Amino acid sequence: MARELAALSREISRQIGVLITRSGKVDSVIVGDQREVELPNYAHMRTGGGRLKGLRCVHTHLAGEDLTEDDLMDLLFLRLDLMSMIKIQDDGLPERLYTVHLQPAPVEGGENFHFLDPTEPTRQEVDCDELITALEEEFARGSTSRDTGKSRDRAILISVTTQSRQQAQESMDELVELTRSDDIEVLDTVIQRRDKINPKFIMGKGKLSEIMLKSLSLDANLLIFDQELNPSQVRSITDHTTLRVIDRTQLILDIFARRALSSEGKLQIEIAQLKYMLPRLGQRDDAMSRLTGGIGGRGPGETKLEIDRRRINEKLTSLNKRLNKIGKERHQRRSRRRQKRLPVLSLVGYTNAGKSTLLNTLTKSAITAEDKLFATLDPTSRRLRFPREMEAIITDTVGFIRDLPEELLQSFKATLEELYEADMIIHVIDISNPRFADQIKVVDRLLRDLDLDMLPSLRLLNKIDLVEPEQVENSKKRYGGIPISAVDPDTFGPFLEEVPLKIRNELP
Repeated sequence: MARELAALSREISRQIGVLITRSGKVDSVIVGDQREVELPNYAHMRTGGGRLKGLRCVHTHLAGEDLTEDDLMDLLFLRLDLMSMIKIQDDGLPERLYTVHLQPAPVEGGENFHFLDPTEPTRQEVDCDELITALEEEFARGSTSRDTGKSRDRAILISVTTQSRQQAQESMDELVELTRSDDIEVLDTVIQRRDKINPKFIMGKGKLSEIMLKSLSLDANLLIFDQELNPSQVRSITDHTTLRVIDRTQLILDIFARRALSSEGKLQIEIAQLKYMLPRLGQRDDAMSRLTGGIGGRGPGETKLEIDRRRINEKLTSLNKRLNKIGKERHQRRSRRRQKRLPVLSLVGYTNAGKSTLLNTLTKSAITAEDKLFATLDPTSRRLRFPREMEAIITDTVGFIRDLPEELLQSFKATLEELYEADMIIHVIDISNPRFADQIKVVDRLLRDLDLDMLPSLRLLNKIDLVEPEQVENSKKRYGGIPISAVDPDTFGPFLEEVPLKIRNELP
C-alpha cells in the first residue's frame, strides 16, 4: 500500500490519504493538493468514555516535509487513533513512515503529542491494536461519563475575554449556574484573557488544542462559550472538531425552551430560536452545493440554504400571527382587570432573586420556585389583600440577566407588556449574592431600555436571613429599599404598610 500510495501521489503531484479502520480495512481515500489533504469530519461516528475515533490516517508528503501543524490538529480535533505520513523519494518510492499519536497525560508544559521513531513501512515493530487500546485505557481514566450518565450532556465552559480576571470569573460563575439550570454536567472551566480576540477561533489555536485534549480525557461532548459567537467562528471551530459548540445565548434559549409552559411562552421561545438560527444557517449545512428544483421548473432552482431561509421566514410569520392573537386575548383580560380598578404590582429583578418565592408566600400560591436561574418563565398574576383594606394584582415576570439576548427581549415584549400595565414596579434584590450591586445596575438598565423607569418603584432587599444584620443595614443605607426574607412572612410588615401608602400618593 505504501508503494502504491507513493507512486500515485508522485504521478498526479497531489497528496493522497487513506483512513483505515481498526480491522485493517480502508474506510476512505482522500485526494488533496500538493500541500495538504482535507479530512472529513466524521461527526456521525460517535466517541465517548475516552474513546478515539477508530480510524488512523496514512497520507503522503511530496516535498520531504515533516508532519505539519495541520496534521497534528487533524489528529487532535478529529480524535484519530494515529496520524501517519509517508515521505516520497525522488524515484517515487516511499522513504519512511512517520507516526504520531495523542499523549493522554502530558507533563506540565509538555507536548500533547508523542512521535514514534520513523520506520520503513514493511518493518513496523509497533502493534497498532495494543498501542491504541493502551491509549484509550489511559484516556478513560479521566473520563466522568460512567459517573454522570450518558443521558446528560457533559460540557467544558470557556470564556475568552479582554476583561479583568475578576470580571471574567464573575461572568464564568454565572455561566456555570446557567449550565446547571439546563441540567448539563460541568466538567471544567477555562478562562483565557487576551489583548485581542481571535476573529476566527475566538481563542488561540494552541489553547483550542489544549481544550480538545481535555475534552477527550474528560469525555466532554459539548463546548459552551461565555461570549456570543458569530456564525464564522462557530463554523471555524466545528470544522475542526466533532464536539457540539454553543454560546451563552443558545444556552439561555435552551433553558427558556425547557421551562416555558404556557402556549404564549412556547411561541415566544420558538420565535427567538428561529431568529437566532436565521443568520447562522450557513454553518448548519455541509453541502451548500446541493441544489433542488421545483416541479416543472428549469435550471438548478433554489439552493437548500435559500429554502431553509424561506421556510424559517414563513414559520416566523405564522408564529407572529398566533402570538398577536394571544396578545389580544391577554389585552382583553387586562381591560377587565382595569375596569375593576385594582392596582397592579409587577415583580421584577435579576433571575433567581426570589420573585416567585415572594409571590408564593404573599398569596399562598404554589408557583414553581427553585434555586435555579430562570426557574419560572411564564408571567403569573395573583390577587393580594393588604392589611389596610386594599386589594391589588401582583404579577411575577421573567427574570432579567446580564446581556439578555436581543432575540429574547424582542420575543418577550408581549410578556413584558404586563409591566407597562403596572401601577408600581417592585424590584426584588438578592443581597446574599456577592454581585448584587451589578445585578441592580443590569435590572435598572433594562428597565430604562424598556421605558419603564418612569413608573413608581420600590426596592425589596431579599434574603436577609442569609446575610449578617450589619450588611443588611449597609445595603439599606446605600441602595434604599425594605429588607425582607421571601420565605418569612413575619418580615413583610414594613413592605405591606409601605405599598398602599405609595400607591395612594402616586395614583390619582
